[in-house]
Amino acid sequence: MERVRDLSELPKAHLHLHFTGSMRPGTVLELADKYGVRLPEALVDALTSGEPPRLRATDERGWFRFQRLYDAARSCLREPEDIRRLIREAAEEDVKDGSGWLEIQVDPTSYAPRLGGLIPALEIILDAVDTTSRETGLGMRVLVAANRMKHPLDARTLARLAVRYADRGVVGFGLSNDERRGMARDFDRAFHIAREGGLLSAPHGGELTGPASVRDCLDDLHATRIGHGVRAAEDPRLLKRLADRGVTCEVCPASNVALGVYEKPEDVPLRTLFEAGVPLALGADDPLLFGSRLAAQYEIARHVHGFTDAELAELARQSVRGSAAPEKVRERLLADVDDWLARPAA
Repeated sequence: MERVRDLSELPKAHLHLHFTGSMRPGTVLELADKYGVRLPEALVDALTSGEPPRLRATDERGWFRFQRLYDAARSCLREPEDIRRLIREAAEEDVKDGSGWLEIQVDPTSYAPRLGGLIPALEIILDAVDTTSRETGLGMRVLVAANRMKHPLDARTLARLAVRYADRGVVGFGLSNDERRGMARDFDRAFHIAREGGLLSAPHGGELTGPASVRDCLDDLHATRIGHGVRAAEDPRLLKRLADRGVTCEVCPASNVALGVYEKPEDVPLRTLFEAGVPLALGADDPLLFGSRLAAQYEIARHVHGFTDAELAELARQSVRGSAAPEKVRERLLADVDDWLARPAA
């Protein structure tokens, strides 16, 4: 058997992790019991069995089912202490998987009604991130994401809020939810506000829809990172454009299969993207529903796509380079990646 290094010890950055989706299954079950929330049977089965629910979000009915499960889990977050617990546990899981930097993505409007409003909700999140980062040693920042199912004016409000808190830990602005709803250009003003305020542009694209959605993110939102972006593999010219511009694609292999974007793990075009020179940052997306966290994505790259330890180290470097981490943090993590690779394989 080939000798390989422990991927949970490979230093890396985690750039694609959604807030609610980062929760531990046991935490959701405990909070649901605490607040008397009746969870959907499919969600309870998934949380107790460790098997992700059977989802196929490539049709609108399937996406609605996914969103229903996600919303049910989110409804269990009701108090500031729940937010603090989520962030602390997400950080602990990332540290266990070798992450040295985490950018967690959140739409604070989802939590505002129970936490006293939009500003208090974001401040509670940022305070918890700051405290957790100091206590765990994990570099953590926040990416505020608008919902493309809502009106673009809502996105502008969020962009202004994100910029206002750029000195408190917000580093980027995103756009999530069903790509089939809401044209990217409808949100161009919000992303202009965010970029003018010094935030990186990281919208979702190229997951549920094809290469055109990636091009729209580049042309209309001036993306510096793309959430997912895997469907760019269908267009060689687009791959070259991403590579030439150094736009990082946040690829989430387990979630791509769980949501039916690809039938099998080997169908995810990880190798195609990598060999085209597109910078990649592997991410867990929503481990609560998809059943695997950060190190497991690297395991998929190794065991399914045949990535060597040297190539896995390069994936880790690309995740660090694509992050908003301060230069000193990047230098330290890149040096740690080199140290990992220099170790003898076990």
